[in-house]
Amino acid sequence: MEENNNNSRRKFLDKGLKLGLATAIGGAAISEISKLNAKSNNSSGEFVELMTTDGTLVQVDSSEVVEVVHCDDQDKKYNVREGMPNRKFVMVIDLAKCKNALKCQSACNKHHYITGDHAWLKVYKMQEDEDTAPYWMPTTCMHCDHPACVTVCPVDATFKRRDGLVLIDNERCIGCRFCMAACPYSTRVFNWSEPKQEQDQIKKELKMEGECHPSPEFDGVPSLKGTVDKCDFCPHAIDNGELPHCVTACPNGVFYFGDKYEDTVTNGDETLRLSKLLRDKDGYRLMEGLGTKPSVYYLPPVNRLVDFKEGLDNFTEYKSVENTEES
Repeated sequence: MEENNNNSRRKFLDKGLKLGLATAIGGAAISEISKLNAKSNNSSGEFVELMTTDGTLVQVDSSEVVEVVHCDDQDKKYNVREGMPNRKFVMVIDLAKCKNALKCQSACNKHHYITGDHAWLKVYKMQEDEDTAPYWMPTTCMHCDHPACVTVCPVDATFKRRDGLVLIDNERCIGCRFCMAACPYSTRVFNWSEPKQEQDQIKKELKMEGECHPSPEFDGVPSLKGTVDKCDFCPHAIDNGELPHCVTACPNGVFYFGDKYEDTVTNGDETLRLSKLLRDKDGYRLMEGLGTKPSVYYLPPVNRLVDFKEGLDNFTEYKSVENTEES
């Protein structure tokens, strides 16, 4: 069943790409999709309406729309698309502490099986002016309260939970990339090619059996070609009462994570009052004027605890240590 579902989804994706090409060269979208449906041997005679990448509404045979079957015990604690009630998860990133060790990125990549240049967490060298001091700035998905990515998704693949997490169901994603265009923070990545992941190992670690599919709440959900990925705040870890992997991996305590309703955040070593931390340290959110209301706050890079060093040296040193540990 799993293989059939993936094949059906891929066939639909291929048809979407063909449709987009036909539209780009001036072909009639409705006519093209009708031809594609006519060639299908599994036509149900019932149609659903979907949106193409250029905004055209088309009718697709319902047999091409895959209904994903999840494990029976998956929703015992809470519905994955609803999230945890009475919780509002937030992250605080202290720019004064970051020295680009990149262990946050490495841990994120490892636990989500990310390969190549598709890192969900990136660290950028920032400098306001040539006369000002540079600093390092980690970026993740902002998990906005008013996420533009959710608004534009035509198939409800991107969704926001009641606990503030914005997630992607990559079994629903059709690769239109509307969400990437709508996101003002450019934190999403697209799988242009087949991800080089150990699928069997992922399934083994997720303890998948039979027809069960991993849901967006589980770390390490296999990526799919033609779909969008991004930071998910590690919902599986949260459900187990653990901190996101980037928080626990950082050796400098840069990342704090917690519940806004409880007004507390922690980096594992210290637990602080969120409101007091933001007030005392002049905390802010990126692009406040857009009205997206991110769940990620930043503390300015003042009174730094570490000297600034170019990341190449740090990265080379870190990779050397990492390779030694692996060997």
